[in-house]
Amino acid sequence: MFELTEGHCFPRALVGVNVGLALVDAVVAAISYFQLIRIHLRNLQVCWTRQKVFHLMIGSSNLGYFIYFVLTLVAACKGWIWWSQPCGFIFMAFPKILFFSAFLLLLSFWVDLCHQPDEEDDDEGSFVEEALLEKTLNESHSASINRHRKCFPVRLVRVGNRQKIVILVTVLVFVIMLAFAVIIWIGLGKNSIDSTVAARVYVDFFAVGMLLLAGALACYGIMLCLKMSNVRSEEASSEMWKVASLTVVSVLCFTSSAFVALLTDIPMLYHWHKLNLNCVYTSFLLILYYFVGASIPSVMVLWVMRELPPTKDISIQEESGMLAYVPDSSVAVHPQRWTTVTSMQNQVLRASPI
Repeated sequence: MFELTEGHCFPRALVGVNVGLALVDAVVAAISYFQLIRIHLRNLQVCWTRQKVFHLMIGSSNLGYFIYFVLTLVAACKGWIWWSQPCGFIFMAFPKILFFSAFLLLLSFWVDLCHQPDEEDDDEGSFVEEALLEKTLNESHSASINRHRKCFPVRLVRVGNRQKIVILVTVLVFVIMLAFAVIIWIGLGKNSIDSTVAARVYVDFFAVGMLLLAGALACYGIMLCLKMSNVRSEEASSEMWKVASLTVVSVLCFTSSAFVALLTDIPMLYHWHKLNLNCVYTSFLLILYYFVGASIPSVMVLWVMRELPPTKDISIQEESGMLAYVPDSSVAVHPQRWTTVTSMQNQVLRASPI
């Protein structure tokens, strides 16, 4: 049933599941990119914002999954030997890295908000809406920005410290993935390296990372909900439920997919000709790992960010309508200050929900 010969594809049930998963990912990616274009056209003066970055990362991740499922089916039916080698491994791992990075970025914003200073800064008397990670460069660098724009009409952004860690972790995981791909390729030769074991080690390593991410999201999601529960306002209550729902969905989905990766060979389906799996059982685990583990959290994030940002003065830049995403150093964590920030966000809450 799993022979790698011309014309011997997956069983019909597995073909149907792969086609279904591919269609879901294609729809999610299309929605993400379409919404990204709408957000950009809404205010062309604003550079990269968190809302744009999340749409880009979610869309790219689901596009990668769509390509992976399509190529897996074609490779199974056409008997592509190279697909069960490092090529299939890379196509399997890359979308997961983008997905992991998107939620790691979300965690960094929650950490920023939870660790804001308790004292108020009088020099920052108003709430400043942020672009991506930490907005554009300071005014002290305005001259260099102007010189830069004469040559490159791209607005610079300065990345926050915790977001730099996210970028560093993403690059590190990507390098690790490439290193394992090289090991898998070397293992194809006449040596003592087992390519299957190398791929298995990477999958387990990544699954542990997803479990740690789920635990961190649970901790900081609870902290944010406890803080917002002290604020007596309708908007704060709405934001608290958004944070709570996103936390619960992320934890449940990440945990279930991580255990599927740790206890089964489902993530290595690209290596399918070496697997001997029950068709119904494999179909169920595929849905649990990819649909529950990736598609549902992606849809949840898109739902939270479904509204468009405001089209107002250029000085008012796009901001997360979702309070949990907004790390502003001028905001204190005690209830009175939270109420002030919430009321100041009311004007943009309906137009920019992330």
